[in-house]
Amino acid sequence: MALGTLASILSSGPSSDTLWSWTALPVGLVLLCLLYEIGWIIYCRVWHPLANVPGPFAASISRLWIAASVASGRAEHVQRMLHQQYGPLVRIAPDEVSVADPQAIKTIYSIKSGFTKTDFYPPFAPNISLHGDHFTQLDETIHAERRKYVNSIYSMSTILESEQYIDGCIDVFLDKMAQVARQGKEIDLGEWIQWYTFDVIGELFFGHQFGFLRDEHDYGRYIESLDTLLPGIALSCVLPAYIRPLHSSLGMLFSTIRDSVKGFDEIRAAGRYWTNLRQQQMQSGSVERVDLLDKFFKVKEDKAGWDVQDIQNEACVAIFAGSDTTAIAIRSILYHLMKDRACMDKLVAEIDDFDSRDLLGKPHIRYAEAIKMPYLVACCKEGMRLHPSVGLGMPRHVPPGGATIAGRYFPAGSRVSINAAVVHYDQSVFGQDAHRFNPDRWIDGNAAAMDRHMLHFGGGSRTCIGKNISLAEMHKLIPEFLRRFHVELTDPAKEWKTQNFWFNKQTGIRARVRARQRGQIALGLSGGVPSP
Repeated sequence: MALGTLASILSSGPSSDTLWSWTALPVGLVLLCLLYEIGWIIYCRVWHPLANVPGPFAASISRLWIAASVASGRAEHVQRMLHQQYGPLVRIAPDEVSVADPQAIKTIYSIKSGFTKTDFYPPFAPNISLHGDHFTQLDETIHAERRKYVNSIYSMSTILESEQYIDGCIDVFLDKMAQVARQGKEIDLGEWIQWYTFDVIGELFFGHQFGFLRDEHDYGRYIESLDTLLPGIALSCVLPAYIRPLHSSLGMLFSTIRDSVKGFDEIRAAGRYWTNLRQQQMQSGSVERVDLLDKFFKVKEDKAGWDVQDIQNEACVAIFAGSDTTAIAIRSILYHLMKDRACMDKLVAEIDDFDSRDLLGKPHIRYAEAIKMPYLVACCKEGMRLHPSVGLGMPRHVPPGGATIAGRYFPAGSRVSINAAVVHYDQSVFGQDAHRFNPDRWIDGNAAAMDRHMLHFGGGSRTCIGKNISLAEMHKLIPEFLRRFHVELTDPAKEWKTQNFWFNKQTGIRARVRARQRGQIALGLSGGVPSP
């Protein structure tokens, strides 16, 4: 009986009522979603607290606009254009405003501002230690407490205790440049600069050079790993937190995202490797000298809340951020000097003058000597102003009670960000020629006021912890390089290319190097380079 009834139903086919019930549900869901989207758009455009902040329509209703901007690798160019069009406040997401008012730097980023980091930062986390790392830790109290553990390790005085090891890297770099000069070869100068900065990290943190310069290759595929992981991380940072797991899961279908994940895994593995290797060396008594890794282990002895995973975190972050940021800065300085021969000639003349008066050490220029050259310091600041190493905004939550920024009140919880690559072009601070490379502005202008409005190392309690390493590397390498060699672009009319995925990396700096006669010092100083 039951089988007969079932056969009858199947043979008669679905009734019109059945068809309606099958189609009503999906149609209803589509209509519901459509109504929700219409309601969301109306809310964002009319009732949202940021509704009257100008900006692209698409940005006001969805974070997909900022995601597309970041994915393009040209977010800083887009933001500069938008601020020229709309003014100091531009809505770049439904809940976020980009700020281009230099006075807002103190309001948002000063130590006691009360503004806190948003959920933009966790995708950068190595996730090795339960305590997190200095950069991605969102809790300000925990961040302040844990940064105290290592602040002295990153002080300039501590870094300069290892100055001779930076000199060792410079020696290898100069020897390689001498070979290049003799051969008359064209080189990718940007690549050589990154090899130098990576080898310095190896010396300072792990007790020896990695061998980038010596072997002229990407040791451990660290550079390749960074280049593949950053686009994926940068995109994840600007997506809503609830979408990130979906982005990661679906992203595994695409080779670029898989490469990004693999790249991060390799950087994490490197941090663990060097830390574990040092533990073994300490146990066997084969540690040859004191370096930063050794100092981190001493913190472990003194602080109960500091463990091996925290040291692995520091090692991972050093590899992740210690090279790219400094290499970007040095590239910018040398590139702009090569583009403007008058500025290059003026700097070389200053170096020669100091050299002729025995104010520069031989065979190595001390950091303390380098920073006494005013035009050199001006060139370094100007290079970092025009092209800061980080090219995206640094978002913060407005604190309880709200805040007034650029003449507008922002309620608590609003997201605001300043992009150094935008605010560094402000004409009210840096002059009408803010778009030009002009080191003299730091000598003839109000240098103190300009310094207050520079964000190339971040600001307040979140200032880049490795700032002093970067400053030492650039102020030592550049004058040493230029007192020995003449360097020029092979095609001065050709512009470099940049890709901005948080670190705003430049490529295409093709150059030729030849030895100088005046001030030239005998090379061949590097000797052997310790094997990794």
